[in-house]
Amino acid sequence: MAKAPQKSKDAKAKAASGGGKKSKKKWSKGKVRDKLANACVFDQPTYDKVMKEVPNYKVITPSIVSDRMKIRGSLARSAIKDLFAAGKIKCLVQHGSQMVYTRAINPEAE
Repeated sequence: MAKAPQKSKDAKAKAASGGGKKSKKKWSKGKVRDKLANACVFDQPTYDKVMKEVPNYKVITPSIVSDRMKIRGSLARSAIKDLFAAGKIKCLVQHGSQMVYTRAINPEAE
């Protein structure tokens, strides 16, 4: 078997630099979340719906009420306070900024 002819230094350098040229990696922009169009002021139908449906939830937190009723968190907190004052729900845990309530089984008996 015959030996391959020796390449010059220039030829070796050109072969080494020429291989594996790829375009730069394109970074993804990341996942874009949809903007929530939650109500920032109560209108009468929404307020009535909150006062009717929320006392039937098993676990009541501002985030759950905000998500299900499509209202802002501040409105959810104020609605929960109104329901608690009326005795329709009872407090389980109030720790820091997180409030957890549940339905009052017998609001008339208490």
